[in-house]
Amino acid sequence: MITGLDHVVVLTGDINAASAAYQTLFARAPAWQNSGEGADRVLFTLDNTTLELMAPSGEGANADRIRAVLAAQGEGLASICFRTSDIARMHRRLERLMLKPDAIADVESHDAISGATLSWKRTRAATEATRGVRLFFLERDKERPLSVRTTTGSITAMDHVVVSTSDPERAAALYGARLGLDMALDRSHPDWGRLMFFRCGDLIVEVTHRPGKKTDTSQDRLRGLCWRVSDIDATHARLVQSGVDVSEVRTGRKPGTRVMTVRSGTYGVPTLLVQPSAGKP
Repeated sequence: MITGLDHVVVLTGDINAASAAYQTLFARAPAWQNSGEGADRVLFTLDNTTLELMAPSGEGANADRIRAVLAAQGEGLASICFRTSDIARMHRRLERLMLKPDAIADVESHDAISGATLSWKRTRAATEATRGVRLFFLERDKERPLSVRTTTGSITAMDHVVVSTSDPERAAALYGARLGLDMALDRSHPDWGRLMFFRCGDLIVEVTHRPGKKTDTSQDRLRGLCWRVSDIDATHARLVQSGVDVSEVRTGRKPGTRVMTVRSGTYGVPTLLVQPSAGKP
């Protein structure tokens, strides 16, 4: 029932600065801008998913909730939203799995620039049932507009989203057996722990476990994002010229890949860029 990763949400205290920073990182323009229900939002829609920046705005319960999260956790990844083709069926499955979903809500958004309207149906699993990671589920009947490329060396798509866990068996049960994502890899290594890859459309939900750290075994955490580029050398040169702090390009763990780390301008989101191996998406 899950057909892909619809979007990820990044909370920020400054929507304008964060939007400018992600325009620089992606070399793509915002695809959608919206305000309402206590928040300002800017969306960047790439080839396979959307990054939504969200900042508190005005007064009200939702604005207060966002401010409280920012005060407690700082800026960064706040939630992920899976896309489904049948929200009613998805809701019934979540109920059967004891994930305590909210009632299905009808949502509408108006783009501040074009005046266009998008609508969708959405539910959310109870956070205490999803090991502390806020998981939403959404059904929409048409695609969002893509973010226009503004220069060469742009980011093309998401490669994977990283979830860290201190209980890999329970995390595997959640994303695999309960949510129905296909496990593509389960590998352990003494230097970097255990990695599990779950296919979600044409990207990966990567669940990582690093042993030896004393952490709350009931709570997982959204850790970071990895974005694809078609020419990592061109992207590296563009970001350096724009004043973004990036690492040197290096060989990735996956054979044939090349990667680099983005160390500034991501608003609390650990960020990696990857050039896939030849013949891979």
